[in-house]
Amino acid sequence: MNTHILITGAAGGIGAVTARMAAQRGSAVTLMARASGRGEADKLAAEIVEAGGKALVVIADVSNEDEVVAAFQSAVETLGPLSGVVNAAGITANAWVKDLDAGLADKVMKINVVGLMVCCREALRHMSTSSGGQGGSIVNVSSMAATIGGRPGASVYAASKAAVDTFTTGLAREAAAEGVRVNSIRPGMIATKMTANLDANPELLKALEASIPMGRRGQPEEIAELALWLLSPAASFVTGAHVNAGGGGFHVAGER
Repeated sequence: MNTHILITGAAGGIGAVTARMAAQRGSAVTLMARASGRGEADKLAAEIVEAGGKALVVIADVSNEDEVVAAFQSAVETLGPLSGVVNAAGITANAWVKDLDAGLADKVMKINVVGLMVCCREALRHMSTSSGGQGGSIVNVSSMAATIGGRPGASVYAASKAAVDTFTTGLAREAAAEGVRVNSIRPGMIATKMTANLDANPELLKALEASIPMGRRGQPEEIAELALWLLSPAASFVTGAHVNAGGGGFHVAGER
């Protein structure tokens, strides 16, 4: 069966790598990105098409419901029925609670939680058998931060990812009878733009990596491999799972 995977946050990081790997393995891919990421998304789509694959770029901010609805509809009209969705869009926040700006907290929750929920809703509307779909799989990108509240200054971000995990559990139960599996991945510290600032501070990077049992940051390809497995028939009896991908977890490290 032909597969068509929509990936949010596809302009960079885990989303972009997942899209590239999915296309290399024969899936048509829809790259959902914000307007600010159009250039990177277009470049990736061109790379995929040049290699003989199928790719579409749709511009939508996950915090804008109307844009999300239109993006999913465009994806289906252009590349056919969806078989999988990876929700990789998200933002972080370095915000100690005593200094917290409520507007920042609202933005984090709107993108990381509510935006993801809306994308899951649209995924169900297109994939669930009760809606005339063929079934499918949803993978939500959470974080190891959800398991311990994050590192110092990351409690807001951690709370948003804990909400993602809880929502994933509930949605998996709702969607199971409609042919849709729903799982989350909890990456640890991954070498993406989100952690690129650490490269300029070798001492801090070394300290953070020392707090990870495997002693290193992960690579986005390692998370993409897991996402693609969860999307595949090989994971056909897996739903409602939260898969840790953090090199063994971590102790809290780093100071303000």
